[in-house]
Amino acid sequence: MDHDFFDIDLVGLNESTDLYNGKFTVRPTKTIDQIDKTDLIIVTTIIGDMEKELKANGAFIPWIRERRIKNNAEVASLCTGAFLLAETGLLNGKSCSTHWQAADTFRKMYPRINLLDDKVITEDNGIYSSGGAYSFLNLLLHLVEKYCGREAAIWCSKVFEIDFGRTDQNQFVVFNGQKDHLDEPIKHAQEFIESNFMEKINVEALADRLAISRRNFVRRFKKATSNTPIEYIQRVKIEAAKKSLESSTQNVQEVMYKVGYNDSKAFRAVFKKYTGLSPFDYRNKYNREMAMA
Repeated sequence: MDHDFFDIDLVGLNESTDLYNGKFTVRPTKTIDQIDKTDLIIVTTIIGDMEKELKANGAFIPWIRERRIKNNAEVASLCTGAFLLAETGLLNGKSCSTHWQAADTFRKMYPRINLLDDKVITEDNGIYSSGGAYSFLNLLLHLVEKYCGREAAIWCSKVFEIDFGRTDQNQFVVFNGQKDHLDEPIKHAQEFIESNFMEKINVEALADRLAISRRNFVRRFKKATSNTPIEYIQRVKIEAAKKSLESSTQNVQEVMYKVGYNDSKAFRAVFKKYTGLSPFDYRNKYNREMAMA
């Protein structure tokens, strides 16, 4: 290889930026007024108060939008960088990914965007995004493959020891319920589910318990939590199963009964839906005793 595939610049709003109370300084190679045309923009993650950080980085928004519209530049966001990309309007009507912890906030802020919070990488007509934290490595491999070919991407994955081809971030999700809303009856329903997940919970009976029609209950529950009641029940059960599989000596069958499933086929299907792994594979991967065996 006798040439570079990429001519890379670290682009900022100012010639230098102090971070973490001056503990270190970032000095971009160029500022946005020095970049008129580019083929690819990579938006890095945003950390801290989202509203404050979006405001502080607001000058990037029209610049990114103009490069995309004027020069047809491709744009990629890493982790919560999806929030800044969303502010450009370029994602409206499109799909994207971000860190699973930020999914609820993202959906509330950008209802016109189809968030695929289980995916490591999404691509929609030259706009890319990645899941949380180190998932950015998978997106970078994806971009290397697109611009440089699969052989180069595989070589990079081997040199940097990155798991090539990982497609979802489900196994990393910790489901804590979505209670950042003001619908108190729905919060009561969530608390009931979380306290009684080992039992069979009937949606109709749960609606009756709150004196709400089933149709209205399902609609309000979905609006408040981004899950249907059935999905919420499943996710609470699977989160409890994950914790048992990680820390206890119980086998998969025992855990299945503990969280209220009697059908092993149904349990496996729902578990894999939310984690991307079978219960057996999850236990082998995350249980300390299994890992040391």
